[in-house]
Amino acid sequence: MSPVKEPSANPLTLKERIKVPRQHMPEQPPELRVMNFHEVNLGYSTELARQEAQRCLECAKPTCVEFCPVGVKVKEFVKLMVEGDFLGAAAKIREDNVLPAITGRVCPQEDHCEGACLLHKKVDSLGIGYLERFVADYELRMGARLAANAPATGKKVAIVGSGPAGLTAAGDLVQKGHQVHVFEALHEIGGVLVYGIPEFRLPKQVIRDQIDKMREMGVEFETDVVVGKTVTIDELFSEEGYSAVFIATGAGLPVFLSIPGEHLNGVYSANEFLTRINLMHAYEFPRYDEPMLDLHGKHVAVIGGGNTALDAIRSAKRLGAEKTYIIYRRSETEMPARIEEVKHARQEGIEIRVLTNPVEFLDDGKGWLKGARCVRMELGEPDASGRRRPIPIAGSEFDISLDLAVIATGTSANPLIQSTTPGLKTNKRGYIEANSESQRTSRKGVFAGGDIVTGAATVILAMGAGRRAAKSIHEYLTTGEWQEISVNNQPQTVNS
Repeated sequence: MSPVKEPSANPLTLKERIKVPRQHMPEQPPELRVMNFHEVNLGYSTELARQEAQRCLECAKPTCVEFCPVGVKVKEFVKLMVEGDFLGAAAKIREDNVLPAITGRVCPQEDHCEGACLLHKKVDSLGIGYLERFVADYELRMGARLAANAPATGKKVAIVGSGPAGLTAAGDLVQKGHQVHVFEALHEIGGVLVYGIPEFRLPKQVIRDQIDKMREMGVEFETDVVVGKTVTIDELFSEEGYSAVFIATGAGLPVFLSIPGEHLNGVYSANEFLTRINLMHAYEFPRYDEPMLDLHGKHVAVIGGGNTALDAIRSAKRLGAEKTYIIYRRSETEMPARIEEVKHARQEGIEIRVLTNPVEFLDDGKGWLKGARCVRMELGEPDASGRRRPIPIAGSEFDISLDLAVIATGTSANPLIQSTTPGLKTNKRGYIEANSESQRTSRKGVFAGGDIVTGAATVILAMGAGRRAAKSIHEYLTTGEWQEISVNNQPQTVNS
């Protein structure tokens, strides 16, 4: 006898749901937001959230869940929203995602859950990210209590790095009853979330609120600890009494272009540029003054086509730059940045120069940048990334006047932990070798995940690695069994 299907609380029929347009996310108008660092997307109202939730088709086999790297039960949390149980919806998300207010803002849902939404076959997909953000913000406003953790196991786990992979693993492990301690090299918790993503896309207070939730869960945090210098992995085991270590340090070493003039004053890596803005509070000028980033009236270019490049140039616009350029060697079709971010950049007056590549930065004679010599490109056959390879057009050189240039063409692995941990295997590019399912490394009790394994990727993919690592760590701590790893991870780059 087949089970009886529960009646839907949705007042709309399936045909009616398809006819309802996706609810627009309220935004600051472009002419206003370029003058401040306040959040661009303003969030759904309760009415908009309910209307958007009612568009869900309640699929028998929700492919959105299958394509979510952390496995959020989309159908179930949206159903609770339709019923008006927003706190229940938030609790349902938290079963799989301890950072919902963050992923609701910066996850590229169009590549994951929303891209797999069946509505997308005929109309705009369900606004899953917008709905996740709404219930996460609602939960914070209401001060909801979190579910209790499992009984204490007595096992200590060290997490190295407080970015998305580390935080996710920490949240999952503390709920399983383990004692979790997160070590962060910088003075503020959050890793790339706090130093790499600008305030107008992910407010610092949102990150701090999510961190406070994790403290409520029992996660301990310690800043200004550079694992590999302040303390080594071996010392965490032998002297500090940890049973397992998860390395989630990201891939924060800048990659440059190796062209003449990169040494000039006024040429930055995206890492330094965004860190100066985020951790030195340049976004709060004039309350805080970061004199190196007084860009009023200046010409600024960012080289690259990923989200980091868009973050950097949109920040420069808000810091007073008069002319702002994205310089990208492929066409706009190949740009890895989110479509929404490209749209917002154009609305804000950013000029996107595609099929263009700098070949030299020009010196003003006093050691400062005065411009860039660029060459026009054309697209050839696809390369290893699957995108068509950019090829310089002979004789097409031209100059652009610049006061500041930011290189946002990717990152590589910082070798500090690898070089101070005997027996920890790395690949030829310096990334830690780890199994892509268990996140286990060549060292017993040592796990690794996120960008330090795969190369630069997205927040949600790093969180997926954190979840897999937490599951594997729990299994190891519970059984004591350790299998030799088979490495099947491949580094990937999303910024170049």
